[in-house]
Amino acid sequence: MARPARWIDTRSAAPIEARPPMRWIYGAAIVALSAWMLRGFLEALLAAVVIAVASWPLYRRFASRMPRRTRGAAPVLFTAAMALFVFAPLLFAFVALGSEAQGLLLAVADADRRGSAFRHLLQGMPYAGPWIDDLWGQELSRPGALLGWAQRADPRMVVAWAQSLAQFMLHHAFIILFTMLTLFFLYQRGGVLARDFRSILRARLGGQADAYVAVATRALRASVNGMIVVGLFDGVFAGVAYAIAGVPDAPLWGAITGSLAIIPFLGYVAVIALALRLALAGTSTAAVVAAALGAAVLFAGDKVVRPTVSREGTSLPFVWVLMGCLGGFETLGLVGLVIGPVALALTRELWHHRVRELAHPRRA
Repeated sequence: MARPARWIDTRSAAPIEARPPMRWIYGAAIVALSAWMLRGFLEALLAAVVIAVASWPLYRRFASRMPRRTRGAAPVLFTAAMALFVFAPLLFAFVALGSEAQGLLLAVADADRRGSAFRHLLQGMPYAGPWIDDLWGQELSRPGALLGWAQRADPRMVVAWAQSLAQFMLHHAFIILFTMLTLFFLYQRGGVLARDFRSILRARLGGQADAYVAVATRALRASVNGMIVVGLFDGVFAGVAYAIAGVPDAPLWGAITGSLAIIPFLGYVAVIALALRLALAGTSTAAVVAAALGAAVLFAGDKVVRPTVSREGTSLPFVWVLMGCLGGFETLGLVGLVIGPVALALTRELWHHRVRELAHPRRA
């Protein structure tokens, strides 16, 4: 007896090859879930990857020169060395500024008790000087005026500001801790991770995978070199500028400015602090000259030196490197100074590869 024919809905039937493999859907869901859970660690992960890739040749050289019995300690020792190299200048700058801030606050309090804080500077300012001087004379010239203003401040606003500052410090301490832990892991397993990563890229992108990795690595190391060169440039030339302005301890202030200048716009904190210190000491001319020259050095470092050094590794025009640095910093913070130019360099490489494919389809 013949078996009855089964009814098949040809509208819903499709070749197996045309349906997306379920393993890709499951894999994408797992990756998305992992990325969502690790979103709070993104900055630390990116910072660790940047430091590891930039310092990998030095680490390999360091590990190869260690005695065979102690090579297992190479990741720990090199991670400690990199933490000292990266964070020691910033720690030095913040400690120095903290001690200067204490003296600055004492000087402001003393000037407030005398009722003449900054009055001698305001009178000589062009354009707005007379108006500010008149306002100052009405509101702040009497002894204890600043203290009275501080006492009238809303306590809730002060508490909120203190909480925000504490959260900011804890957040960045958390990022630094996990950056160092991730960096240790990358030094320990970096060779295996790099090999596996290249294998996956070659399977998906073919022969162009090695070219993309080379472009990203070269751009990343050039961006890191740009940060180091900017710090040295700003430190040296700011020290010279301060010496020209007649600033006491000009080399110390130059070192503070250069240490903070690694992070864009943070170097201006040192310039402002120095100008306030000189102003309170009564040397108004030195304060104005030091502020102007220091700001000019920082502007040249951020807008000229950093893109110029980074451009040699990215092969990007000056303006694109500048936009990559500033856009990356705005999006990802400090690590964005490196990631921004790298992303643009990879975009440029993808663009040129696609243009070559369209021009020579057989060769591609």
